[in-house]
Amino acid sequence: MEKTYDEGRFHLLYVILDHRTKNTCVMALTDQTMISSILHESHDSVASGHLSEDRTLERVKNCLWWPIWRKDVAENCQTCEGCQKAKRATGMKFGMMIKIQEPKSPWEIAHLDWVTALPPGGDRSYNTGLVLVNRYRKTTMFLPFYKDDIALDTAIMIWNKVISHTGLFQNIISHRDLKFTSAL
Repeated sequence: MEKTYDEGRFHLLYVILDHRTKNTCVMALTDQTMISSILHESHDSVASGHLSEDRTLERVKNCLWWPIWRKDVAENCQTCEGCQKAKRATGMKFGMMIKIQEPKSPWEIAHLDWVTALPPGGDRSYNTGLVLVNRYRKTTMFLPFYKDDIALDTAIMIWNKVISHTGLFQNIISHRDLKFTSAL
């Protein structure tokens, strides 16, 4: 009852088309609805457990084959609604959204931001700068730094060049750079 189909990689036995490789023989699929069902059962169903893309690829690889199976499995895992909802947020949490008050005196509110990857410049070849914005007067100040400077270097420079002349800021607005958020 055995008929050969495309000698070598494929083998037709009754109505099941097998895809043969060096070490395995798996069922080859051509029906798109069956492929969709297999993708659902191997990743999306409750019994499958929403495994990672790699583990789902491994699960499908052991028993099934179709021409673009890797692409289909990857796309199915990346667009899985359950996985997207359950995906854990990485990185730092966002700060609370609050309205920024208008300052009533100079340097009450300061904006700080880093400008990096600058070509070395100045007599000491600085390669990074800190931009401070006085929100009240709408003026800026640029402090030169080195890329390798740590939080303590930043604090000392701000103290010596700005705070010692203007007084402490009541609010600092920054994008939460590590030099601002790390422990001193």
